[in-house]
Amino acid sequence: MSTATSQDEQFWNDLYDRSDRIWSGNPNAALVREATHLSPGHALDLGCGEGGDAIWLASRGWRVTATDISRVALARTRRYADEAGVGHLVDGEHLDLAVSFPAGEFDLVSAQFLQSPRELPRERILRRAAAAVRPGGTLLVVGHAAGPSWAPPEHQETLFPRAREVLDSLALAEDQWEEQRCEEWSRPQEGPDGQPGVMLDSIVRLRRRER
Repeated sequence: MSTATSQDEQFWNDLYDRSDRIWSGNPNAALVREATHLSPGHALDLGCGEGGDAIWLASRGWRVTATDISRVALARTRRYADEAGVGHLVDGEHLDLAVSFPAGEFDLVSAQFLQSPRELPRERILRRAAAAVRPGGTLLVVGHAAGPSWAPPEHQETLFPRAREVLDSLALAEDQWEEQRCEEWSRPQEGPDGQPGVMLDSIVRLRRRER
């Protein structure tokens, strides 16, 4: 593992070590909206965090490969999956997506908020994610399209890609993919002070055509 990779892993381990639980434990709303109708198969969860998405998918019958750069996060994913009774359906894989990628093909590849304050080759990772979708499978990419409504002005000025920019960056062959959704989605979310706020997400959902 390179020094840069070690520093990235340490950053995320330190983040998770700050609290017994960083995230809510609930699945991302966009995943629920976009994947509820899909027939269960083998899913790849990129940057699984504490496992909220992986556990939700497993509870619906999916076999899930859950990846993260943080061993702390993966340990929590394993523990919470076992507590939910779906540990046998969730396989954790420790890797840095900037360096390596899971082998195989998947019926669903989900990248939920695969964004980082540290340097991350996101476009290259998402192209590899697309390549990992088997024919008939789904690629779902969800990310921040703007800073949260409660963020200070300097954060609001951060450039987040919109859905069409994400789709264009994938550089996919149009005859091999069906565009099912490419849009921004505004959803309510409380700010850190408990006041009502708004988040703007970009959602790209694509189906790989059968060969």
